[in-house]
Amino acid sequence: MAELESPRVMSKLINFLSSLLQGVAESNDLNRRLQPQKISVFHGLTRPTISIENYLDRIFKYANCSPSCFIVAYIYLDRFTQRQPALPINSFNVHRLLITSVMVAAKFLDDMYYNNAYYAKVGGISTTEMNFLEVDFLFGLEFHLNVTPTSFYTYCSYLQREMLMQPPTVNLAESSLYMAKSSKLHLCFNEDESSHQQQQQQQLTV
Repeated sequence: MAELESPRVMSKLINFLSSLLQGVAESNDLNRRLQPQKISVFHGLTRPTISIENYLDRIFKYANCSPSCFIVAYIYLDRFTQRQPALPINSFNVHRLLITSVMVAAKFLDDMYYNNAYYAKVGGISTTEMNFLEVDFLFGLEFHLNVTPTSFYTYCSYLQREMLMQPPTVNLAESSLYMAKSSKLHLCFNEDESSHQQQQQQQLTV
């Protein structure tokens, strides 16, 4: 969307996404005692000292990818948490998931993008680790990378609506990034059901 080209809008988007992910990570940290969580390649031994907001700001500053990549990265994170319910976003994996999702989004969307070694430097990890993270992320998504215009617009509309609230007040119960949420539901809507409904409407109009 054209609004994403505005530095002011992108600043608010980065702030909102950071706040959302921070809340999701903290909530899932508390639930680690109640529900089992797998350890994956995204899981660090310790919590990174850099905040989620500063980390996302760093990615935005140095990745030089299109603004739409951050929306698509968010969609990928939503899909990932649904397909991998035993790997919820928490304080130990959120940074690696962020850098990986943005890199994969840039490769899918942009005609020109930096290689894995560059993103590894931006993310503060080794190139070898970045390569492993990318592969695991793709398999975790089941290689479901395509984002339809309808899906993109729906996620944008949700984010725009929530960003009007200052400070961001995210209802974690509505977010599928939150591990207690049913794995069948996306943050905004079920993409598969939406596509099916569109097909039915098209058939009715023929």
